[in-house]
Amino acid sequence: MTVPSAAAAESGTCESLTATTLPDATVTLAESVPAGRYTAPDGRILPSVPAFCRVHGIAKPVPGSTIGFEVWIPRQGWNQRLLMFGNGGYSSAMDFPSMGGSALAAGYATVATDTGHTGDDPDVFRQGAANPEIIVDWGHRAVHETIVNAKPIVAAYTGSKPHYSYFIGCSTGGHQALMEAQRYPGDFDGIVAGDPGNNRIALNAGFLWQFLSNHTAGTPDPILPAAKLPLLTNAAVQQCRGRDGGLVTDDFLTDPRRCSFDPASLQCPADDAPTCLTKRQIQAVKQMYGGARDPRTGEQIYPGWPVGSEAPVVDASGTVRVGWNGYWGTTAPARANFWRYWVFNDPDWNWWSFDFHRDLRVAQKKLGPIIDATDPNLTPFRRAGGKLIMHTGWADPVVSAYDTIDYYRQVVRATSGTHQAGGEAVRRTQEFARLFMVPGMTHCAGGPGPNVFDTLTPIVRWVERGTAPAEIVATKYVHDNPADGVALTRPLRPFTC
Repeated sequence: MTVPSAAAAESGTCESLTATTLPDATVTLAESVPAGRYTAPDGRILPSVPAFCRVHGIAKPVPGSTIGFEVWIPRQGWNQRLLMFGNGGYSSAMDFPSMGGSALAAGYATVATDTGHTGDDPDVFRQGAANPEIIVDWGHRAVHETIVNAKPIVAAYTGSKPHYSYFIGCSTGGHQALMEAQRYPGDFDGIVAGDPGNNRIALNAGFLWQFLSNHTAGTPDPILPAAKLPLLTNAAVQQCRGRDGGLVTDDFLTDPRRCSFDPASLQCPADDAPTCLTKRQIQAVKQMYGGARDPRTGEQIYPGWPVGSEAPVVDASGTVRVGWNGYWGTTAPARANFWRYWVFNDPDWNWWSFDFHRDLRVAQKKLGPIIDATDPNLTPFRRAGGKLIMHTGWADPVVSAYDTIDYYRQVVRATSGTHQAGGEAVRRTQEFARLFMVPGMTHCAGGPGPNVFDTLTPIVRWVERGTAPAEIVATKYVHDNPADGVALTRPLRPFTC
């Protein structure tokens, strides 16, 4: 395909976009922003942006739905592409730094949404319990309605429709990415889904499992304290590096599946101590490694997290990227408000009595069709010409890499036409969807492994030139700071099941 040429200038004035007629939406603000330092709508400072037209809109597709969105269109050099950025967690925050970053400077019109609510946990859960349309907006509708309205806004300003539309997101953004590929296959030409929390109900059950496995009923203190998590990570890396497809000098695991680490190797010879694990702590760790299971059927509800993902990581900037402790919860399980408000609508809900058979089925019946992005049949997306890049960190303590792999394997079986996961099925699937595993990367970024890589260039080349990514080079910078030089690079190659 031919890469579109840059648009010379806008068709209409920025301010006139308030008169744009949209389906079930209104442009509430349209203003010209000069090049230079810019204070984003949420108060964050963007040190340098190109001149652009900022549009804020509100979509109200059904009663009870109010979806805020932003479209930023470069004043000059529009490349006839549109790029939407995903959200994080349950937050309404838009990714303004990405919207005003290198993509806008390169000529992309950039887009984001507040997902139809305000605030974060617990706000979104309380709001959703009072107004179920908020759950639908967060689950899938907000991204779709945003892109449906962004396209005519860009066309009204530039005089032509976008030639290509892309979506990039990680975590909840990865969830949104897969939801778009599954439910709205015509919205985007290219999609990047990073560390996707798409199996959302089961993921939240996994967090709850971690908490309950690491607590004695009715007591607030964890059986295994967070301070001992580095014991697990360090021991696993020491035992398995060089045997897992990586180098003997690595301080991370390249493929944790090839590591047969047993936490019992850390058992205290006598009394509890900071450098060892008690029998009770080892039991709790093994239960967490095993992942959530249905106590009646034995069925896996959500897989455990890989070895090497346990410990918190401190970046050079001093930022702490949480380990398991960040998502097993403190005095309450992580995402307790999800169960409290969205599932049971009971402010007094008690997690100690949670039934992983009965209560999980209640949640799946009530919310699964709305918020879970687990349909592996991406045939409509493939037929529409869509291309999908998935990636996830092997050291991610938030979304288990094993769950992402399991979903991709389901996609291989469902879309290859063979209902198997063998070599030919993988080859057919990789014609439109590829998964890349990132060694030593935590949740969406950071970690001891190579954790910086470009996904926009590969997805654009794949969509527009038909060149599928055979590898993506990931970089680890010294102190995680590009100014300090490169520590190492590794090629990421497509996962082959």
